[in-house]
Amino acid sequence: MRIEKARIEDLDTILKLQYLAYQSEADLFGTRDIPPLKQTLDEVTEEYNNGTILKMTDDNDNIIGSVRAREDGGTVYIGKLMVHPDHQKKGYGSLLLSRIEECFPGKRYELFTSTRSVDNIRLYKKMGYEEYKQEPVSDELVFVYMQKC
Repeated sequence: MRIEKARIEDLDTILKLQYLAYQSEADLFGTRDIPPLKQTLDEVTEEYNNGTILKMTDDNDNIIGSVRAREDGGTVYIGKLMVHPDHQKKGYGSLLLSRIEECFPGKRYELFTSTRSVDNIRLYKKMGYEEYKQEPVSDELVFVYMQKC
């Protein structure tokens, strides 16, 4: 496995991976109407231009994971941590999270997930993140915000 900064030409593949990887999140809510499944290539390109996107590739140079981050006011906002479903439960999410943190040493890190995403919360806690607030988005959706200082 190799982790490196994504190139602009990788963004379409990363977006397709996102659509695949976030199906399990959508299943938690019984709807495909979640932001990661509605994001456009233009929006991913904007994130690329305003932050850092890492990609994880296998031995055949297939992109099997990715994570994004941007810094604002001393806080690094981490998002869209994803691993291809065929490669989950192998520690790759932890590797990607560690590597994106290394891109922004000595900062405060923040991320969020749904209260229903028990596996994500477990991963983030294992990586040293602590919950600091919950924010209802709708009757069905509550975000858990976590930080690591």
